[in-house]
Amino acid sequence: MRMVTFRTSYKAKRLALALAVVLLLGFFLLPKQLQSVFQEVGSPIGWGVSWPLRAVSGIQGGVADFWSSYVALQGLQEENMELRKELEQLKGQHSQLHEAAAATERLTALLEFKEQEMFPMVAAQVIGRDTGNWYRAIILNKGESDGFRPHMGVVTPAGVVGRIVKTTAATSVVLLVTDPNNAIAGLVQRTRDEGIIEGTISGLAQLKYIPLLSTVRLGDRVVTSGLVEGFPRGLSIGTITRIYKSEGALFQFAELTPEVDAGLVEEVLVIQSPNLQTENEPSGTLKGKRKP
Repeated sequence: MRMVTFRTSYKAKRLALALAVVLLLGFFLLPKQLQSVFQEVGSPIGWGVSWPLRAVSGIQGGVADFWSSYVALQGLQEENMELRKELEQLKGQHSQLHEAAAATERLTALLEFKEQEMFPMVAAQVIGRDTGNWYRAIILNKGESDGFRPHMGVVTPAGVVGRIVKTTAATSVVLLVTDPNNAIAGLVQRTRDEGIIEGTISGLAQLKYIPLLSTVRLGDRVVTSGLVEGFPRGLSIGTITRIYKSEGALFQFAELTPEVDAGLVEEVLVIQSPNLQTENEPSGTLKGKRKP
């Protein structure tokens, strides 16, 4: 009798185990279908079995949503990288266009200034700058093969830059108006007092040998006098910002702020007829014959 009970209990356990396996497979493989079946039964057992099915179905939906979101996120990251690359390319193109427009504007101003003047000038590009303590100079991309010689004046539409002091076949060295070793004959435009313009250690310029009785004052403009080779009369050099004299000196001195910032110059004009002289112009720029 005990043997029969044991076998019956063993068979019941195997049956329950098989049923549990079937239910678990149903949970994972067909959760929605089994859930609907048990819900239709409506019994407490059906509701109890359908509850874990809901949980399994929810987990499957969450996993599917997470995977979809992950795939979509990867796609957005790749698209974002592509957009960043396109943005960098557009920035580079914008910088190139902006630089080309600025160069065109500068060259147009040089050409207009050149056409207004009656003496020949040749355009050149700045390819180097001397940043040492001994000289203040720039280097041009043209030289003897282009007709450049020492003592030729170098200008921009704004005014005087300096004077050529050394040339090679393809380059020229220009000593700036702010260099203490440079000397240019200058003229105070309002009072007509003449003097010599030299550079200063501080990077400005000064007008030397102004008569003591001169009425020169702050704000007066100083131009080239045309008395020495290199520059015709009337090219703007700078504006007087300070006037001083030493005790017992026979002359006054004036400090100038140059019209041209040589550190920003990229293109210049070289005057090839340095001895040409014109009449005084009250505007500070040399006006010549215009082309019809």
